[in-house]
Amino acid sequence: MPDVVQREVIYISYYFMVQLRQIFFYWVLGMVAGSLISVFAKDAIHSMFSGLKDKKMGIWGIIPASLLGMASPLCMYGTIPIAASFSRQGMRDDWLAAFMMSSILLNPQLILYSTALGGTALAVRLISCILCGIAAGLAVHFFFGKKEFFNFDGFSPGKSHDTDPNLFLRFLKNLGRNIRATGLYFLAGVLLSALFQRYVPEQS
Repeated sequence: MPDVVQREVIYISYYFMVQLRQIFFYWVLGMVAGSLISVFAKDAIHSMFSGLKDKKMGIWGIIPASLLGMASPLCMYGTIPIAASFSRQGMRDDWLAAFMMSSILLNPQLILYSTALGGTALAVRLISCILCGIAAGLAVHFFFGKKEFFNFDGFSPGKSHDTDPNLFLRFLKNLGRNIRATGLYFLAGVLLSALFQRYVPEQS
């Protein structure tokens, strides 16, 4: 191996390990917290959102819908089927828009990851997510009014994988799925960060 290549491999390996040590704890914490919420709290969060439809909150319901969307552990692909289910139950489209936008942008796992960036970055991410959810709800409310905005005819309720009667095994299986789904992307992100740190000048 030429000296220059060997040198760069050493540098990149060093930066990779530094970045990994800094973020690995938060990734594991996010995985564990996300699985705990998925197994023990997801249904409660979704029941709280579903219960909003019986409350006459009007446009103000966009705010709790946005907050509950952020608390939901589902990713973008999991949010759409559950939103379809809420729509069939009679949920308002503006509340659904707020819930979906917040849920897609942020979830408990990403909140924990963001703590690695510091309190200011975490606060900015939380506030911007809530505001985006509210903005989506307001846009649907004012531009579409009482007209139907969402069409979920092609979506059926998603099949839950958290069905093991043993709660501890259910948690472990959920955690395993989360690790398999995000592990390679997490390592790829650390590698890209190491490459960026090595080859992009600081003044850029």
